[in-house]
Amino acid sequence: MTNAQPNAALVLFSGGQDSTTCLAWALSHYAKVETIGFDYGQRHRIELSVRPTVLQQLRMQSADWDARLGIDHMIDLRLLGEISDTALTQDVAIAMQENGLPNTFVPGRNLLFMMVAATVAYRRGLDVLVGGMCETDFSGYPDCRDDSMKALQVALNLGMATRMKIDTPLMWIDKRQTWELAQQLGGQKLIDLIRSETHTCYLGERGTLHDWGYGCGTCPACELRARGYQQFIQAAAA
Repeated sequence: MTNAQPNAALVLFSGGQDSTTCLAWALSHYAKVETIGFDYGQRHRIELSVRPTVLQQLRMQSADWDARLGIDHMIDLRLLGEISDTALTQDVAIAMQENGLPNTFVPGRNLLFMMVAATVAYRRGLDVLVGGMCETDFSGYPDCRDDSMKALQVALNLGMATRMKIDTPLMWIDKRQTWELAQQLGGQKLIDLIRSETHTCYLGERGTLHDWGYGCGTCPACELRARGYQQFIQAAAA
């Protein structure tokens, strides 16, 4: 990697709860932070429209964060949607498949995201990739596993002759702890931002603002987010 900047990170930022928390974490740990998002023909593409607002409001949370937050990269990966037949890229009901994985699993998605992000990081001189992958409280996606990310880090560095690092700050925490991490990083202001501006719902529903945020309330992503928020509130009140 040419002109690598120590402590410079590229965050995979979708506009959802997890990636927003990861971005706040990166802004608290690295001197320079850039973001990258992907249009892959996702059914819940409303997440793409909330990204600019979330980024702007994160800048307003802290003068230090504003100074550290650099440019945002948006990458067209609609080819992934064209070759995928999943509930995240097609208008079909969410269900479990015969292989034991939900049909919201988009094969190769996180692997492709990380590969493209690494390419951008190489060009930009950034030495850390930050992603919201988690295998503690997730839907069983194999490309969210710690082993997958460690193997990918080795493959990327071998293939590009770099010493790039993949950071996954949410890997071993559940959704309640993700809310707690956001509170530790940015207090109530960050909690309110995540509740009112980020998007997680697989169906792209933003008609009703629940106490945990917008969403249909019934898809797997909403259920995880809502349950985690209730546990977070209960723990705070105890």
